[in-house]
Amino acid sequence: MTVAVRVIPCLDVDAGRVVKGVNFRGLRDAGDPVELAAAYDRDGADELVFLDVTASSQDRETMHEVVARTADQVFIPVTAGGGVRSVDDVDRLLRAGADKVSLNTAAIARPDLLTEVADRFGAQCVVISVDARRAAGTASGFEVTTHGGRRGTGIDAVQWAARAAGLGAGEVLLNSMDADGTKAGFDLPLISAVRAVVDVPVIASGGAGKAADFAPAIAAGADAVLAASLFHFGELRIADVKDELDRAGYPVRMPHPTARQ
Repeated sequence: MTVAVRVIPCLDVDAGRVVKGVNFRGLRDAGDPVELAAAYDRDGADELVFLDVTASSQDRETMHEVVARTADQVFIPVTAGGGVRSVDDVDRLLRAGADKVSLNTAAIARPDLLTEVADRFGAQCVVISVDARRAAGTASGFEVTTHGGRRGTGIDAVQWAARAAGLGAGEVLLNSMDADGTKAGFDLPLISAVRAVVDVPVIASGGAGKAADFAPAIAAGADAVLAASLFHFGELRIADVKDELDRAGYPVRMPHPTARQ
């Protein structure tokens, strides 16, 4: 691997505040999204992901404002998602300052949306978010879920990731709903299964509990690693993760030395 591994904090935004729970339940306030984003930028994060976890029309307006304020403060790529249902929704988020837009439920309902977005803005702007859990009856043993992992679709998650990439998604945000909040480590079999069928970058999400959990995700095939509460509540710094990845032999963009203080 010669491309630097990306370390990405995820900020779940509800009505203009960052929140975090387990499987979107028991949400705790984790702070102002723009303040957190600026802190992560200073600490050496490679990108940021914002997800609107309620995605009502009012909160989507809030998300546009959050993205715009963040884009004025940070100089790293921002991905925004949650409630994105149309090409126009993507256009508005990109105009607000997002570099990439994450699609999930709307793409499951109408896969051609991925192609429409990629044709208009380029595949590099299109992230397919796959919320996967183990399920009998699918070829891979994983199914796509919606509603924060609570509702199964019966769609094979690995096959869907491959199809989405073929339709125009330039990146896969792979969320393990089984691992989410457990802090027991990333779902390595899931990462490996998706890596085997897509040639676009894969972001591993769900399950990080300590710095040592991140390198195995890269070994399993991820190009980037994402975490939320570990960073928000100060259990790990970006520099801690990058130090661990560097020790494991993976190239990273090292944070400024002050980020380790």
